[in-house]
Amino acid sequence: MDDAAGEEEASMFETSHVLGALLASSPLLARAWDRCAAATAAAPGLVHGEDGGTVYVGFSGVQAALSAAGAAVAGGGADAFAPVALAGDATRRLFAPLVAAEPDAAAAGGEQQVAVQALALQCFLKLCGSPDFQMLLDQIRGKAVVFTGHSLGGDIAALAALHYLCISSSTATWGPSPPVLCVTFGSPLLGNEALSKAILRERWGGNFCHVVSQHDVVPRLLFCPLDAVPAHVIVGMQLQQWPAVRPHHAGGAAVTDIDALRHLVQVHAGAVAMEQKLADAAAAPPSGGPYRPFGTYVMCSPDGAVCVDNPTAAVQMLYATFASSSSPGSPESSPEAAHSCYGDLVVKMPQHLLLKRRLPVDGDDNAPSPAVAASNYDAGVSLALEASGIHAMVRAAHATEASTARQWLRTSRRAGRRPSLNSAALATKLGRITPCRAQIEWYKALFDGEMGYYDAFKQRRSPKKFGKANMYRIKLGQFWDGVLAMLDAGQLPHDFHRRAKWVNAARFYQLLVEPLDIADYHRHNLHRTRGRYMTHGRERRYELFDRWWQEKGCVGGVSAALAMASRRRRSKNAGLTQDPCFWARVEEARELAESCRVERDAAALAMMVEELQEFESYSGELVVSKEVSTDVLAPLSSYTLWLEEWSQLKLRDEVRAILLQF
Repeated sequence: MDDAAGEEEASMFETSHVLGALLASSPLLARAWDRCAAATAAAPGLVHGEDGGTVYVGFSGVQAALSAAGAAVAGGGADAFAPVALAGDATRRLFAPLVAAEPDAAAAGGEQQVAVQALALQCFLKLCGSPDFQMLLDQIRGKAVVFTGHSLGGDIAALAALHYLCISSSTATWGPSPPVLCVTFGSPLLGNEALSKAILRERWGGNFCHVVSQHDVVPRLLFCPLDAVPAHVIVGMQLQQWPAVRPHHAGGAAVTDIDALRHLVQVHAGAVAMEQKLADAAAAPPSGGPYRPFGTYVMCSPDGAVCVDNPTAAVQMLYATFASSSSPGSPESSPEAAHSCYGDLVVKMPQHLLLKRRLPVDGDDNAPSPAVAASNYDAGVSLALEASGIHAMVRAAHATEASTARQWLRTSRRAGRRPSLNSAALATKLGRITPCRAQIEWYKALFDGEMGYYDAFKQRRSPKKFGKANMYRIKLGQFWDGVLAMLDAGQLPHDFHRRAKWVNAARFYQLLVEPLDIADYHRHNLHRTRGRYMTHGRERRYELFDRWWQEKGCVGGVSAALAMASRRRRSKNAGLTQDPCFWARVEEARELAESCRVERDAAALAMMVEELQEFESYSGELVVSKEVSTDVLAPLSSYTLWLEEWSQLKLRDEVRAILLQF
């Protein structure tokens, strides 16, 4: 496969350059920018109109800056751009799919919660509550929509697009993705890494296009620690670039030393880029500010544009393009001009594409060797570097940044074309791991007639057989954790978790192996030290597999028919108990029965008896409908023992009196 990949690389132009050229030559960016300019002059803060069958919705960053200017200047970046979790009362309903995708550990503080910067969220919530915005959502439903905005307006546009995607996905879970695109120009970073991962999980990365010029500090400023961010730079630039509002904030960003500002951004953006190069970056504390890129980044210069859709590569390119243009004393544009240059860029880029491009020559600092230059792919990378502005600006002092940019353009392309290949490779690995599953099925068959494989595993019956089953259990768990890690990182196709092959394989694995995990949890008495299995011990993979299986019946056709068939009355016992947490419920019922024997408080005893009666009803329905395997009914199984304990308990006078009340 590596040889095939090498041949493909040698025969193709660099993808990021080709996509950048295609985007720059299309009218999309120019139309979006025109809508941004119109929104700036609009009192409500947004405008919309149809162009070529597509509705363009522009959001004003000026109105947002005016409403937040006082707080931003007084409190600084730590207040204006503090991260706010979307799981709060005011936002959970607006962004339900993103919040629902969070692992439970995030809410408990074990992982990051999905969060966005306070200033953008505050402005969006104010806009979202207006009748004009709600009316707009009704008008654009079902149409192709482009949300767009410049600077702070871009962040508001991104939140509006996320909200629209959320409400669209909740009303049509299995329908096609809504035709939505968000185009931002020079907008600050919006969300943390958890937001980026949540967007990847929802497969919405391709709905966001962030246009960034080479010299613009605003899209890179929030790489800095928030207490070091001069918030008035972002707010001031947004206000000062428009003559209509210039008198209100005449000082604005000009009070910040330009060289010091560029140095601040370059140092912290470089630290984040270096952190993401590390092999163990996930285990290291995050550098700088909490915010990270998501979606596609379009690095542009008058020479062209380059598209990067890998979040890590986007960080590297944001740093490399800025570092190659930040030489002290160089005759560059002011920060204000660099932040307001997008109107000129969208005009110049298509014009430049009409001119003949030159390939690197031997005298260039970043020119590849003759052997490398012979590759069309490396020629495409060189064109991409030129389009991003790195090639034209590179000096000996910045050779490292240029080399890094070349490396990450390669990485971005490989990451973008691999999902289908990764899925095919996983299918092969699934075939190789299947014998482990077969060994556990054989282990189950050995004990089904005596005590069931759950109790045999819990009691370590036949130590040699137990050791092998435990080894296969661990191997299968590692395989599925690896699958989910790839899915979280966006390395698998967008519909991977909806494909019947993988949904069925995950479900079969869960029903077969989770009882062993429950047995292991209780054998080590973790239910006493950590808490109940279902709330404190269950692996995240099982919760996700539950969701995959529950959603399976939502799609029409074959999957719906299979889901309907699974709910019909069975003529014989299921091969595997259909409730993967059944044995955890049995363990809790046995502990509850034991507590009833020593309980002397009448009220507490009544509550326990009621819970036991509910479990008796629940488990009885599973047995009658034959949704349990034969191991559940084995003579020495925990469930059979519980039935005997419960029968004896019901003979006690105080318990019988309670049951008569029900």
